Amino acid sequence: MTAIGLIGCGGMAQDVVAALRAADAARGVRIVGALAQPGRSAAARAKLDGVDIVEALDELIARKPTVVAEVASQGAVADHVGPVLRGGIDCLIISVGALADATLFAKLKSAARDGNSRILLPAGAIGGLDAIAAMRLSGLTSVRYRSRKPPLAWRGSPAERHVDLGKLAERTVLYKGTAGEAALLYPQNANVAAAVALAGLGFEATAVELVADPDAGGNIHEIEAEGATGRFAIQLQGKPSRTNPKTSALAALSVVRALLNEQATIVI
Repeated sequence: MTAIGLIGCGGMAQDVVAALRAADAARGVRIVGALAQPGRSAAARAKLDGVDIVEALDELIARKPTVVAEVASQGAVADHVGPVLRGGIDCLIISVGALADATLFAKLKSAARDGNSRILLPAGAIGGLDAIAAMRLSGLTSVRYRSRKPPLAWRGSPAERHVDLGKLAERTVLYKGTAGEAALLYPQNANVAAAVALAGLGFEATAVELVADPDAGGNIHEIEAEGATGRFAIQLQGKPSRTNPKTSALAALSVVRALLNEQATIVI
């Protein structure tokens, strides 16, 4: 039995809980608790019916989860993941962009070493990370990532300071630079950029474009990678999460897949 603790009780947590309950393979998985922000327990219980809600990390750890999944925000990574790892509990992080903060990343790696635990990074809304990581072993030379989303999916981001998202009529590049900067500037939109960077050449050597596109039929992710073993390019068009248009529905399913793999006989 895999005992799961959740950090976060918002839309991503809702999607994860629903998918776990729907999966036949989840019979070997049990959610032992979810951490809500102080004073938000009632709202969290309404969203996560049947899940034990706590407001303190110590209470979640006391329930002895096998693995804790962060499904909240980059801020939650900074606030809570260190103690989980130091306590000897593996932690799955979906807000991968938080690791673009080099100081925080170093602290979390140190906490994992101290606790003999692991930092688990799911693929999130994209595929191909296994190929990038394999290519890195024999001479990966370049990685480029582009995210194209409908304009309104960029609400609440720095894009609002530069363009009127509600009136955007043509494809517009909102950001062009490195994965590290993108992940920190667009914390709700660029976690995939961070995952691509960690799988491959790192935050500063991974080229990123973030694009608002009125013609985008969903959240579109494009990756190109080249190296000594070859070249590949993929495009994935994901439907937005029903609870949060800033993220793809596939992101929550990626978390669920990683959690189910914790007790699977065959792991792909």
